[in-house]
Formats: sequence, structure tokens, C-alpha cells
Amino acid sequence: MTGPVTVAPGGVRVAIRVSPRASRNTVAGLAVEADGSVSLLVRVTAPPEDGKANAAVLKLLARTWKLPKSALGIASGAGSRRKTISVAGDPAARAVQLDKWIGTTFDG
Repeated sequence: MTGPVTVAPGGVRVAIRVSPRASRNTVAGLAVEADGSVSLLVRVTAPPEDGKANAAVLKLLARTWKLPKSALGIASGAGSRRKTISVAGDPAARAVQLDKWIGTTFDG
């Protein structure tokens, strides 16, 4: 089982699973998917229509990780609950930063 962060050209990619129309915006933990992969569980209050939930996810993650919103994007899964978020920057530094955040936040 690997974590949700993988190194990619120009940054990292983070696997997430989104729950729209939640009671509050939060990064709730880690989820093991059916294929054994691990995703970050993200809950947002926005509905999954007209890109509102996607925008809320990017805003929440940027604020949580203290990164500019311009550094984040949806690499795949824009219309799905399972998404891959791209985080621009030095790949090694971003991977360490996010792995450390996951470890300290969720005892990962």
C-alpha cells in the first residue's frame, strides 16, 4: 500500500476522494480504495455541479497546505469523486512537504 502522493514531472500528484455536499469543508483522513491504493478523503459543502465542488476542493487544499491556488489543478477525474490533484513545484520538495503533512495530520 502506498500513500496518496506520487512524484510527477513539475511537481507531485495527490490522489483524493471527494464527498460533496458535506456539512463542512475538511480534509478528513486517508481512505483505502478497492484497488489497495490510498486516497486523501476531502469533504466540501459545495454541490457537484458546474465545477463548484472542484473549485472548493482546490481552495481547501491550497489553504490547508499553505500554497497558492495557482499551484494546484485537477489532473484527472474532474467529473468523478476520485480525482488526481497536481501540485506544481520542485517534485522532491513537494513530496516531502505533503508526506510530512499527511504523517503529522493523520499519523500516517
